[in-house]
Amino acid sequence: MAAAAAAGAPAPEAWPELELAERERRRELLLTGPGLEQRVREAGGRLPPRLFTLPLLHYLEVSGCGSLREPGPGLAQGLPQLHSLVLRRNALGPGLSPELGPLPALRVLDLSGNALEALPPGQGLGPAEPPGLPQLQSLNLSGNRLRELPADLPRCAPRLQTLNLTGNRLDSFPAALFRPGALPLLSELAAADNCLRELSPDVAHLTSLKTLDLSNNQLSEVPAELADCPKLKEVNFRGNKLTDRRLEKMVHGCQTKSILEYLRSGGRGGGRGKGRTDGPEKEEARRRRRERRRRESGEGEEEEVGSTSRLLLRVLHVSENPTPLTVHVNAAVKDVRPFIVGAVVRGMDLQAGNALRRFLTSQTKLHEDICEKRTAATIATHDLRAVRGPLVYTARPPQDLKIVPLGRKEVKAKDLVRQLQLEAEEHRKQKKRQNVSGLHRYLHLLDGKENYPCLVDADGDVISFPPITNSEKTKIKKTTSDLFLEVTSATSLQTCKEIMDALVLKMAEINKYTLESKEDGSLSDPEADAVSGPPLGPSTSPSAEKDGSAPLVVEQVRVLDEDGHLRVVYPSKTDLGCAAPHVTVIR
Repeated sequence: MAAAAAAGAPAPEAWPELELAERERRRELLLTGPGLEQRVREAGGRLPPRLFTLPLLHYLEVSGCGSLREPGPGLAQGLPQLHSLVLRRNALGPGLSPELGPLPALRVLDLSGNALEALPPGQGLGPAEPPGLPQLQSLNLSGNRLRELPADLPRCAPRLQTLNLTGNRLDSFPAALFRPGALPLLSELAAADNCLRELSPDVAHLTSLKTLDLSNNQLSEVPAELADCPKLKEVNFRGNKLTDRRLEKMVHGCQTKSILEYLRSGGRGGGRGKGRTDGPEKEEARRRRRERRRRESGEGEEEEVGSTSRLLLRVLHVSENPTPLTVHVNAAVKDVRPFIVGAVVRGMDLQAGNALRRFLTSQTKLHEDICEKRTAATIATHDLRAVRGPLVYTARPPQDLKIVPLGRKEVKAKDLVRQLQLEAEEHRKQKKRQNVSGLHRYLHLLDGKENYPCLVDADGDVISFPPITNSEKTKIKKTTSDLFLEVTSATSLQTCKEIMDALVLKMAEINKYTLESKEDGSLSDPEADAVSGPPLGPSTSPSAEKDGSAPLVVEQVRVLDEDGHLRVVYPSKTDLGCAAPHVTVIR
């Protein structure tokens, strides 16, 4: 793979990565690193025209370049065989000039983490007639500033399967998105953390939809027609202000199947299994009855429901903790991966049902999304009982760093990386893929590094080797209730904090769901028999579990430099401050 981390500030015309890719007729090219900034800036904020003379490219990634404002002309004409285009964490915007398409072979397009505000015709993804992106399957526009989607998106990319719009400023979807037959293959739609006020009943026309995430928006109603999506398996409406209070409780504690059954029955009073056979007059009468009940119930009931559906997080300050955990940072990490944030979370229940699997899956999703496949940051979670502090965050030569990786025997870091590279290459050959495999996505982050970062405990054991693996010593188990969390990054300390916020919030959601499922008896019998619950500690109590509102305790962890001076403490007063409306942080 022509993955070259641009280093230094060579002359504007010097692009050794392009020369190598052309000479070896490579099909994959990755441009990243601090040296890229200066070269793109000197090219006028665009990619070099020579890049568009590599017609064999199937995979192109340019990421983390704050001076890249537009791709530049010639991309569509010069890269006709491009299958994957990744332009994340740059400064693209407010539009795309010229527009990207037509790219007839493109299947994956990632424009996340830029400054896009609109994608109008001529400054967007490509033409609608004929389709500019006829083979596109995955489109990631998360983390931009979009206020609206282009109405011609379904015509431009008619075979779209995954659409990620998380973290924009959208207040509505274009009607064309939900027209019959517009996007017949769309299976995943994510638009969390926007300003959406309404979901059209025409969403039922997305006949292949399997996953819908509209959490943390401004929705007040969920259309009953959503239940008509025949393949829908997972929905997320947390963090909205739904007027139907029963539905509001359900979206925080019930499985998707129960939510869809409730919608299918017409909501409260509709009759389970009745279906939507009533005419518009009865539907309107039912809506008026719901509205009247809402007014008659008064604010007291609303406040009560709101409190039971909230996620509670209690912060334990260092001054209140007799044995706080600390992390000492060695200067050796400065040129490798300098930023780290830690936290201790107590009170997780990972024994019930598939709680552990949900926790690990959520961590994987965070790595894929906001951690940008570990290129922006890496999360590591440890069983606190196996962690002996104080901890030291340092860097060691690859031949001197030893670790017992998850599911493997003790190995030197240089040998482990080599093993993973060989495994990834073999996997790619077996799958007959030209694009970069998941393993390669973060292994290249260590290319050219004389030292590798690691977290060492008081016993001298390496418990974490970011961004590669954790140690078997501190592996999370079903019996784990107290965890040490770490987030490391080569980007910024703020990136670590934001990702830690997301991780802690996700843990609170999982824990609340587990407790409510146990109380409701919605776990299967084998799962219920296996549940013994976490040991009662400062974060749990029988009464708390009974109402499903047990707060997780988040203990502050201090990160100090070699001289003992404070570098960062998490959570500080400003951390967890932008939590969703359904989260209460007790400080």
